[in-house]
Amino acid sequence: MPAMALVGNDENINKTNKVSAKLKAIYKDNILPAEKRYQYDFFYESPFLTDVEFDAKPQVMLVGQYSVGKTSFIRYMLGRDFPGARIGPEPTTDRFTCLINGPEERTIPGNALSVHPDLPFRGLERFGVSFLSRFEGSQLPSSVLRSITLIDTPGILSGEKQRQNRGYDFTKVVAWFADRADLILLMFDAHKLDISDELKSTIDVLKGHEDKIRCILNKADQINRQQLMRVYGALLWSLGKTISSPEVLRVYVGTFWDEPLRSLDNAELFEQEETDLMRDLAILPRQSAVRKINELVKRIRKVKALAYIIGHLKSQMPAVMGKEKKQSKLIADMPNVFRTIMKKHNLAPGDFPDINKFCEKLKETKFGEFQTLKMEQIQLLEDCLSSHLPKLMEELPSEKDTPETLRAKFGAGDAVAEVVPLPTRGSKFGREEAVGAANPFGLSEQEDNYWALEESAERLRESFEALGPVGGFLSPQTAKEVLLKTGLQKEQLRNIWNLSDIDKDGYFDHHEYVVAMFLCDAVIQKGRPIPVELPMSVIPPSKRPLLKK
Repeated sequence: MPAMALVGNDENINKTNKVSAKLKAIYKDNILPAEKRYQYDFFYESPFLTDVEFDAKPQVMLVGQYSVGKTSFIRYMLGRDFPGARIGPEPTTDRFTCLINGPEERTIPGNALSVHPDLPFRGLERFGVSFLSRFEGSQLPSSVLRSITLIDTPGILSGEKQRQNRGYDFTKVVAWFADRADLILLMFDAHKLDISDELKSTIDVLKGHEDKIRCILNKADQINRQQLMRVYGALLWSLGKTISSPEVLRVYVGTFWDEPLRSLDNAELFEQEETDLMRDLAILPRQSAVRKINELVKRIRKVKALAYIIGHLKSQMPAVMGKEKKQSKLIADMPNVFRTIMKKHNLAPGDFPDINKFCEKLKETKFGEFQTLKMEQIQLLEDCLSSHLPKLMEELPSEKDTPETLRAKFGAGDAVAEVVPLPTRGSKFGREEAVGAANPFGLSEQEDNYWALEESAERLRESFEALGPVGGFLSPQTAKEVLLKTGLQKEQLRNIWNLSDIDKDGYFDHHEYVVAMFLCDAVIQKGRPIPVELPMSVIPPSKRPLLKK
């Protein structure tokens, strides 16, 4: 079952948008002047932030070696193919692909994407034409992409292939996207756990983003339970050697594509893992504002440390003679300079730039042209950390992962209002307990023209029309998307579809739509089993003659 993006309710969306607007104002007034004064963009190779970066949807980046199933995973999430998709056992994806929501299907060249006023990719221009020719956008209408943006990366090479020159610095591009991603999915094939040199260097540039990383052990249905246990342990051991973190990374196990499972040994485990992963993706829109604040706090601390460094170097320079000699001496003594500033201003070591890269940058500058330390700007940065940003955090909607925070408006009225953890296949919703429960809803069987869902039909008419029925019917794709948004399991949705599509034409009219929403609501809200057949009082009177034929 493809995943779907869960969108917060209107109140929470408005709160998040207001917080983003205030973040932009705080950045422009308090932080940007210091970044310009102390050349933050030059020393950290990070351009100044633009409005569109604050307004951008959450980004999910997929990283992994070739043929681990990144593109298939995206296709599985979207429930359909997307423009430019190529899938195969060989390295098929040789470019970075950004998947965005739009009214029509098309591919957008990288050069056009990088200057698009509504997309946060202008900073990619620094990687040059050789990279932009291998960067493209894939636009398509999708309920998933209304809430998030997906970034598909080229398959990481191994063996002799990894020595080939891509024409651009692959790891630097990954690092650029990682800085802006809300979630990084690091994918592995259950049959290919070796970590190549290029994969290791890619994982190295993700340092500092461990809280964003989730690992996926894909194609797990191709091995039995005992082999899966060993492969899972081997993956954790390999990751432990590669990623220096006191915490074990979260690894999701499953098979993420549209084909049936090859082995059902671990089907229940895969369902549970998929539910957890989709919940991780579902709460991203809510968490995006929190992550933006978090990234801005990191940036402020770096700017503050840089300001003290630049101010100190400027103060050490002679007024007239011996500037070049003094500059060389200061660069050579940079470790002591860092320690002096750290101790004097009570700064954390993690706020300072990489000393080797910083020294290389310093060699390209003239210390005499640096700006002096301006304490007013330092105070503005302090105000952000101590006052402005903490107040913004209080304005955000709750981020706790509970059914209440996952409440969503899907256009189905009140029939499907919450997504909650559901029992897996074979539990109390299974077919065994439904046998003999032809009328589990307690609805009375009355005269032939009585329909128990008459009031629900009126209440759901507006939401049905909002889905854009053609000739009074929802297309199979639209009906499928509506059902997927409930979060129910694949087998449950299949049973609900078969019961609701009473005339078996593959389309939902208004009454069939009402029946489907009623069944979903009964399972989610009331914990009812799905019946073997519909009670007569649930079947629209106009459809009953069909059942008698």
